Amino acid sequence: MSNVLIRFALPNDLTYISKDGYTDKKTNLWKISAHEVILLLVDDKPAGYLKLEFLWSNVPYIGLIWIDEPYRKCGYSKELLGFAEKNLRERDFDTLYSSSQVNEPEPQAWHRHMGFVECGVINEINPGGIGEVFFRKSL
Repeated sequence: MSNVLIRFALPNDLTYISKDGYTDKKTNLWKISAHEVILLLVDDKPAGYLKLEFLWSNVPYIGLIWIDEPYRKCGYSKELLGFAEKNLRERDFDTLYSSSQVNEPEPQAWHRHMGFVECGVINEINPGGIGEVFFRKSL
């Protein structure tokens, strides 16, 4: 049985959470200090993370959730999401938003499985003219 720990990322986690290439290290360091990156550790080894964003500075949004390949489909994304939801509720937020590209059925299925509901689409927002489906979840 694996030992699982979920916590906010620390500065020494910077290299791991910067590997996705979506966010530069300087921004990631700021996000770490703001408790906007939640880290998954399995047997004391980083195995995934969830990055929060705040639209208009006050609307929580999942910017990215990443689970390393060997740890996918093990329920860890649900645990990361649960940690984020608990923290956001403690901060008096009542809704969490997320999104996926319109051509990504697997991430859309994950959102629905986690209790998110579709709440809109922005067409042609991504490279190649691909749209983005937005989801919301009550906390």
